[in-house]
Amino acid sequence: MRVTMLDGGHFTSAAGIWRRGEDMERQVRYPIPAYLIEVGEERILVDTGLHPDAAADARRHYEGAESIKAFKLDQEVAVAEQVDLGSLTKVVLTHLHFDHAGGSALLPSSLPVYVQRREWEAGADPEAIAHNFFLPRDYEGLADQVVLVEGDHDLLSDGSVELLSTPGHTPGHQSVRVGDELIIGGDVTHFASGLDDHRLPIFGDDLDVQLASAERLRALRDAGAEVRPGHDPDVLAPGPVLG
Repeated sequence: MRVTMLDGGHFTSAAGIWRRGEDMERQVRYPIPAYLIEVGEERILVDTGLHPDAAADARRHYEGAESIKAFKLDQEVAVAEQVDLGSLTKVVLTHLHFDHAGGSALLPSSLPVYVQRREWEAGADPEAIAHNFFLPRDYEGLADQVVLVEGDHDLLSDGSVELLSTPGHTPGHQSVRVGDELIIGGDVTHFASGLDDHRLPIFGDDLDVQLASAERLRALRDAGAEVRPGHDPDVLAPGPVLG
């Protein structure tokens, strides 16, 4: 089994948005991770990073969406250029935010894309779209290839890769457990320290539910698993993670 972190791009924005108590005037450049899981004949992509057009001109790509104004996006190379998309067998989206689902439009139309049912339904509801800052252009073209799951899900039916329901940041956020050693946490916490200090972003679908998800991942960490945070610049760098 092998897991590699890919470079999904970066966003720069106010530190205080992403960790309560930080300075709103301080700008920080945050990494956007995507992951390639290789186990047996399976090659599973977890998240797709930014869309290259969004990195080049976010306001034009998203037709002036107000929520994008808080970010400066940049990307040296798209996820689609770091992995042979034709060799992939599955894609998992932790959630539908633009930095996790943005590159989905570049995926082959035959690839199954695994999303929690609650997340997908929220992504089609105007009120939930506005509340969660979803940008439908990122994912609306996936309708024919989405595989909806509900709660925890054994992705390969052998216990090696499991989708974990970890809502709160968004309605149907999910994390990915790889063996007993690694949890790709998505945005349950943006920083590794968030599992302990609970200094979560100032926005989210349901803070209490997100804190419960953080406690779930903290328990897995305390039992010996590495939990990868969402956007911690002091922790995340492209390259081998496991194997």
